[in-house]
Amino acid sequence: MREVAFIKQNKEKWLQFEKAIQQKEIDNPDELSRLYLHLINDLAYAQTYYKKSKLTTYLNDLAVQVFQKIYQSKRADTNALLFFFKTELPLIVYKYRRYVLYAFVFFTISVLIGVVSAANEESFVRLILGNEYVNTTLQNIEKGDPVAIYKSGSNWGSFIGITFNNLKVGLTSFALGVTGGIGTAYVLLQNGIMLGSFQYFFQQQGVLGESMKGIWIHGAMEIFGIVIEGAAGLLLGASILFPKTHSRFTSFKRGMRDSIKIVISTMPFTVAAGFLEGFVTRYSNVMPLFVALLIIFGTLFFMSYYYLVYPYIVYKKTLKEIETK
Repeated sequence: MREVAFIKQNKEKWLQFEKAIQQKEIDNPDELSRLYLHLINDLAYAQTYYKKSKLTTYLNDLAVQVFQKIYQSKRADTNALLFFFKTELPLIVYKYRRYVLYAFVFFTISVLIGVVSAANEESFVRLILGNEYVNTTLQNIEKGDPVAIYKSGSNWGSFIGITFNNLKVGLTSFALGVTGGIGTAYVLLQNGIMLGSFQYFFQQQGVLGESMKGIWIHGAMEIFGIVIEGAAGLLLGASILFPKTHSRFTSFKRGMRDSIKIVISTMPFTVAAGFLEGFVTRYSNVMPLFVALLIIFGTLFFMSYYYLVYPYIVYKKTLKEIETK
């Protein structure tokens, strides 16, 4: 069947789905679930015969939105907060998973830029981190405690100050998505270069392992959160630049709504990272290595699972539930 004929045959049905998405509540979720299966069949047909067509992109986007709408109709039967973290947020992350990938790739490249720059320009680390930080850290290394700078101040004071600073960085990265993602990319670049030059500095001083034991106790969760917040900013920027079949304003509203939810999901992790830095990192020099590694890899595993693996599991599970209705 020619693409034009296929569109003409199914156009009214797809428009009905768009109207259903706009509704705040679904009158008949079971009926919409049944119709959703027809949409999946249309998408499969388009993927087979019109692979490079904008129609395939449109149907895929429509299918994901309808899928989310169907499952959100179950919210009344569950605790709202539990539903958000267990189902709604993972589905949103799955829908925009490519932006998570973009953020991680861009951040990794930024880290490598920092490493290469620090390795080839002696003054680069001081330019990025500041003379005071570098001089203080060099003194701490001589005293046998490379991460002593993270142990100054009171536990609660450090926790509160660090948490608010990290929240500010994350919200700034997200908000700058309104620049079309350019501002968000700059924040990711800035933080990536800083991290790369920072780690190379410790490698240059021969204390990389010891510094990582302390810094990454809180840094694993903190850095991961920054990247996810960056993904939200890139999503917001893309909603402005690439509205697809929607008006630019409608696309922006949807992008804003979903990206805000992604940012909100990172806040508990940001607070947890601040807690670790304020109450745990300061004891890294007396902490057994296996305990530090357990915290570092435990937090990395949990966040990687929640943002990279779990969304796919939730999507497949809910798709199966819909298909069996």
